[in-house]
Amino acid sequence: MNSEPDFPASWRALDVALCHDWLTGMRGGERVLEILCRAFPDAAVHTLIHDAAAVSAAINAHPVRASWLQRLPGVTRHYRALLPLFPAAVRSLRVGRPDLLISTSHCVAKSVRVPAGTPHLCYCFTPMRYAWTFFREYFGSNPVKALLARPLLAALRRWDRATAAGVTRFVAISRHVRKRIADFYGREADVVYPPVDTARFTPGGAGPESYDLVVSALVPYKRVDLAVRAYSASGRPLRIAGAGGEAARLRAAAGPNVTFLGRRSDAELLDAYRGCRLLVFPGEEDFGIVPLEAQACGKPVVAYGVGGALETVRDGVSGVFFHAQTEEALREAVDRAAGTRWDPDAIRRNAERFDTRHFIAGLAASIERCLGRAPSR
Repeated sequence: MNSEPDFPASWRALDVALCHDWLTGMRGGERVLEILCRAFPDAAVHTLIHDAAAVSAAINAHPVRASWLQRLPGVTRHYRALLPLFPAAVRSLRVGRPDLLISTSHCVAKSVRVPAGTPHLCYCFTPMRYAWTFFREYFGSNPVKALLARPLLAALRRWDRATAAGVTRFVAISRHVRKRIADFYGREADVVYPPVDTARFTPGGAGPESYDLVVSALVPYKRVDLAVRAYSASGRPLRIAGAGGEAARLRAAAGPNVTFLGRRSDAELLDAYRGCRLLVFPGEEDFGIVPLEAQACGKPVVAYGVGGALETVRDGVSGVFFHAQTEEALREAVDRAAGTRWDPDAIRRNAERFDTRHFIAGLAASIERCLGRAPSR
């Protein structure tokens, strides 16, 4: 970040502990954690796995206390295969007796043991993704794997629902996730949108706009395969920034017009956003920080019209939606976007609704409610 955010003065007196699922890269969830680390500079960070080389200095500056999974050989590369061990690992963490525990969770961080009387605020990216959603994307392509996974996931859902009782107050990253929390946990939640760093992601000079762009982890539910097939068929230039387990399969399916950039630095991503014609966002996301980074740079978004994108992209102002995950629907949306005269200033103004100031103000109100210092709602 270019400057330190203005945090509430009341936060300085709080003894806070943080809990995050795992620290193996800098994605949207880790950007949120990074802000919390800046807000609470003395807080210990509790996590399943910590790869110091993969996360920022702002996070590594804190005491990071990893679970016993950290001692397993090769765990930072193969941790997703250890899903059945996650419940025991997160319950083994000891957070002490802080004034407030804040978990940032999309898997098991919200299930950490909390001492009696300690308020627990869960900033929930989604209820346990592997257990509740995207079964077909993760398991459905392999009948044997799907058959074996069903009883495990049923047990994980029961456990995940039961441990929700240990959360004092939920905060959802979108209305889409708030509904999941209500459906799966039977709990209410505030909505506080994750922040986009509008100070870092800004419009640049007139770029070549010779390519369209995907910025994504290369994992099944992101549906990067849809963009690869659609662009390979159309012949239009597409660049894909990101890494993940689907990389080899996607490369094998791609035409010569599709370029894989791998994992990029923040500076390189900024250049990619500024130089593209538009961003393609083909998957269903809980929120999706990438479309807002592109919009902060004044670039329109072609997004699948479900989930968090409906809350962050304004149809006809900052992008267009497609409503079926088919190559034809995506190509038609790209054609509509290419034929639209966009106003980069209006696109950026939409992104500014989600800047860091709004995130801090929303989180501060939720913390006050969690601590019982403001009326609950």
